[in-house]
Order: sequence, then structure tokens, then C-alpha cells
Amino acid sequence: MNIKQKLGVNTICTHVGEIKDEQFKGAISPIYMSTSYQFDNVDVKRYPRYFNTPNQEALCKKIAALEKTESGLLFGSGMAAISTSLLAFLQKGDHVVLQETLYGGTYNFVVEEFDKFGIEYSFTNSLAIEDFEKEIQKNTRVIFIETPSNPLLKVVDMQAVANLAKQHGIITMIDNTFATPINQTPVDYGIDIIIHSATKYMGGHSDILAGAVATSEEHIQRIWNLAKNLGGSLSDFTVWMLERSLKTMNLRVKRQSKNALKMAKYLEKSEYIAKVYYPGLKSHSDYKLAKSQMKYFGGMLSFELQEEIDVMDFQHNLALIKPSMSLAGVESTVLSPTQTSHALLSLEERAKQGIKDGLIRFSVGIEETKDLIKDIEQALQKTIQ
Repeated sequence: MNIKQKLGVNTICTHVGEIKDEQFKGAISPIYMSTSYQFDNVDVKRYPRYFNTPNQEALCKKIAALEKTESGLLFGSGMAAISTSLLAFLQKGDHVVLQETLYGGTYNFVVEEFDKFGIEYSFTNSLAIEDFEKEIQKNTRVIFIETPSNPLLKVVDMQAVANLAKQHGIITMIDNTFATPINQTPVDYGIDIIIHSATKYMGGHSDILAGAVATSEEHIQRIWNLAKNLGGSLSDFTVWMLERSLKTMNLRVKRQSKNALKMAKYLEKSEYIAKVYYPGLKSHSDYKLAKSQMKYFGGMLSFELQEEIDVMDFQHNLALIKPSMSLAGVESTVLSPTQTSHALLSLEERAKQGIKDGLIRFSVGIEETKDLIKDIEQALQKTIQ
């Protein structure tokens, strides 16, 4: 049976890749904490740095099934997954095209490290496919996208990017963290390599750090060849916790997506909010594209307060919603990208991406939206008094 096609998403989240406890018949996978495995007369030489412990292998099957790919690989962080994947397909003299708006960590990795490796790079001027095509050179090996983007929730046409790349024999990579495989499966549109900060929605409880890659067996082998040398593997206890979290991902993400749409509509009507960025709003410039390639619009949104309202005071006056460095937990959180995720970018670089000091990124949780609205309203009243 082809489980990737025959089983429903909740069933995949719950059962695919689980390790059977043959001795005690436990309901959940046992955890293998060993760093040493016997290899006499055994085909697989198991070692945590080789990304092939029982828990690692089992969970990769679940992630691959969710993303409809042949294989997967787990990492110690989202940045470990991103950096290893990029470096696996780029070497001295190669060129990579990246979209204009990216997670700050990815942007900083490229501009801080690639010159040292002799790797050339270009950022597009917009997300239009024409701008991606303009940046392609004879030595371009990879196109890297992120959709929806962090923090302005811009949407990229995955099919157009994949078609363009295939015309030139270029590998495509996507950071699918914000959307998750619940809201979109990039392989359906021809994207080659799907990357996640599993710290976020895959983890979902603000208690683990992890990364994941899903792609073909051939590409995974190439990424693994570098990964085992860089050493960015994940501890098996964290792997076990991530499996626990993935069991409820479909339930959590659907609820967060529905809540985010309600909150975006509420904020758009508020006199204290200058602008709301959420692809599920009809006012969003990429609404039609998002609707065509996403099942739901995700649990992330951003908004700008009116200029006279102090951004940090507003966040400190929130009682229920937590100011937080990360995102995608079951609890609602906010942060200022200029102070956190995009703090490494210069003022000019942030301005080019449209990231203003008054921008707040809002990770919507699973709470009742009426309670979230009350919290925002009381915080606004305190701040403007």
C-alpha cells in the first residue's frame, strides 16, 4: 500500500514511522538513547552523527510521507538544515538565486559566509518570476525561496519557479516552515527540496530545537554526505519529542490557521492598525496566488501599529499574548522583527525588504479568538493613554 497517497493526514501524523514496541506493546514509540550499536553482520552501521538511529530513521519516514517525498533527514536546527542543504549543492564558483524577502538567519548566512566559500549569490528585486529569471547565470545551481515569507507573508509562485528552474537544470529549495505540509506540499508544484525549521509548527510546543529536509533519495544522499561531516545531527530524545508533536500537527495548524484569519480580519478593521499582512485577506496582494496553492493560509501574520503608538509598550502591555523570540507554539506570541529575527540586517537592508520599526509579527495560537481580541484591545488602551 502506498501510504503517502492512501492514508489521511491525521493518520500519517499519528502512525507513519512509529516504532512498534514488540516486547511491552506500548502505545508510543520507544526511545533509543544509545550512541553505540553493534555492527557485526549488520548492513547498517548506526551512529547518531550518521543520522540513522532507529528514532531518526522512523521519524524521517513520517516527515517524508507528509511532504510526499521519497526520503527525509533531521537536523539539530532549522539553520543546520538550510545551511547543509545549500552547501551540499553549491561549491566554489557556483551561483545561487534567492528571493528578496527571507528569514533573517538565512539572509545573514548567505551574506556572511558565501564569500568565504567563493559562492556567488543574487537576491531578486521582487517575487515576480521575471525577476528570478533575470538573476539566473550560467553558473546558477540553486534557486531558494520561502513562501509565505518571514515576516511580511509574501507568496511566491512555486509552479512558476519550478518550471523556470527545470528549463535551466537548476535545483529548487523552499523553506516551508510557515506553511507546513498541512497548508501546502511544494513537491506538488515541482519543488525539489523542502526544508523546515521543525522548531516551529512541527514542534509546536515551544520546547524543542530541530530542522528537517524532505526530498528524493538521490538528493538526501548528497545532503547526508555533507551533513555527517558537519555534525548537525539531532539528539534522540528531541527526535522522540518531535514525533510526539507531529502527531497533533494537523489539528494544531488547522486551528491556528482559522484563528489567524479571524485575527487578521479583526486587525484590518482596527483604527489603531496601519496595515495587516496575511495572505488570507482579500486585500493582500498575493491573495489569489495563495488561494491557488495553499489549503489554509497559515497561523502567522504581521501588522503595523499607527506611528503614534509605541511598539514595545504595546507588547509589554499584553497580558495573554506573550512577547517571544520564536513562533508557532500553541500559545499566541508577538515580536518585533527589527529587534529579533531580522536584527542582523542593516537598517537599509530591512528598508529594502519593507520591514519597518513598527512591524509586529503575530504567531496565532489555539486560544479562543475572542480572548485574544480582548487582550489586544486592553493593551492598546493602556498604551495610548
